[in-house]
Amino acid sequence: MKFRTGWPLLALLAALPAALCVPSSAANPRLAATAVTPMSDAFPPQMQTFPLYGDGPIPNSKPGPNQEFGAERGFLQKVSRPQILVYLPAKSRSNGASIVIFPGGSYLGLTFNYEGTQQAQFFIDHGIAAFVVKYRLPSDQTMVDKSIGPLQDAQQAIRFVRLHAGQWNLDPKRVGAIGFSAGGHLASTLATHFEKAYIANPEHINLRPDFLIVAYPVISMDATIAHMDSRKALLGPHPSASQVRFFSSELQVTRQTPPTLILDAMDDRLVDPENSIVFLEALRRAGVPVAARFFERGQHGFFLIPRDRWQEPILEWLQDDGWLCPREPRAGEN
Repeated sequence: MKFRTGWPLLALLAALPAALCVPSSAANPRLAATAVTPMSDAFPPQMQTFPLYGDGPIPNSKPGPNQEFGAERGFLQKVSRPQILVYLPAKSRSNGASIVIFPGGSYLGLTFNYEGTQQAQFFIDHGIAAFVVKYRLPSDQTMVDKSIGPLQDAQQAIRFVRLHAGQWNLDPKRVGAIGFSAGGHLASTLATHFEKAYIANPEHINLRPDFLIVAYPVISMDATIAHMDSRKALLGPHPSASQVRFFSSELQVTRQTPPTLILDAMDDRLVDPENSIVFLEALRRAGVPVAARFFERGQHGFFLIPRDRWQEPILEWLQDDGWLCPREPRAGEN
């Protein structure tokens, strides 16, 4: 069978199921009679940027000028005005799942292009709405308590997605989080400190991500394995024992911690892979569903690995665990 090139073929491809859980016309004869997908549904809408806290005040914030810089290099520094970038998939691809993305950067900056906007494009290509968080970087000059500022922004990001889920036809029970490097620390902190709101939450929105993915993550603040630049940026040079424990995600895992996928490279020389290992063990001991993929070589950032090799396990895990389909929560999930 031959297809002519041009719009008719593109429209036909756009109408194909976005995920395995979506019935095809072969399986459902009623769908065979459905009109070809409108072209307006075949392309993703334009990205939108919102102030993370809307028109309200930024909590835990000191007044001062906006000194952010680095956008032209894709590495943002001195972020004090948090934002959330909204990437929605084409309607013909959307499966209703969402993911909140936390770029890394040692809490000294945000690797915003590589670990943020580029990853968002990957997810929307597979029908998953993506929300890139430009979270505040810890600073005594801009925050009353710099250690809690990133967690506040992470909680607000989850709240934002669930508040707007109906507007964008997203499932509020399939909102996950992914973090890279220090962004992995923030994502894991969000996933282990969701019971207490550190932001105003009058609607009592659930602040727990439904699933968690961490890639070459900082996890622990224990000096024996911590990434010390991240620890110092977040907690200062002399953190208390209680601070170290609170922000060591492997020590905060409970049965309620979301199902988790861990990706890491065993030759990472920047962040000790032991961070991933202790987190894996803590999740396993707590009975949390967890999977891990450790690459023999790849180094920090997976720059030695073709991107599809480390992104493919993400899609496989999301599909196998049912996050790309409407689902009933597992025992222990909210």
